[in-house]
Amino acid sequence: MANQIKQIVEKLVKKHGTNNPFEIASQKGIVLLFEQLGGIYGYHHSFKRINIIHINSELNESMQRFVCAHELGHAVLHPELSTSFLQKNTLFCMDKVEREANEFAVELLLSDDVLYTYRGTDATIYEAAATYGVPSKLIHLKKAVN
Repeated sequence: MANQIKQIVEKLVKKHGTNNPFEIASQKGIVLLFEQLGGIYGYHHSFKRINIIHINSELNESMQRFVCAHELGHAVLHPELSTSFLQKNTLFCMDKVEREANEFAVELLLSDDVLYTYRGTDATIYEAAATYGVPSKLIHLKKAVN
């Protein structure tokens, strides 16, 4: 699924002409709601066939961008999945689903094109990741540059 996710992201970026998760969500007709969610960063669900991404309004802009990309990953990769059902019934599947959404977000925000711009500079992948809102603990999910 790993290379599949990278290919899915590349097609999505090409189709929408951007890697901005807010813009892609908007173009796909996904409703974005910014609200106080306490300790929850965000979540995705569908209501009457309308996809909705909820993002914690108290997060900084960079983290909101990552959360949007992660939840967009759920909307694209797992459109019919009930994460609340998975949480109650099986931890393994939940871990797999969350990892896939994280991988989607990393590939979306830290594209090969972005990394090419850093070649030949003194910048590290961690600095590039920070610039594009990717948490450093998730950089290992980035697939090799083609």
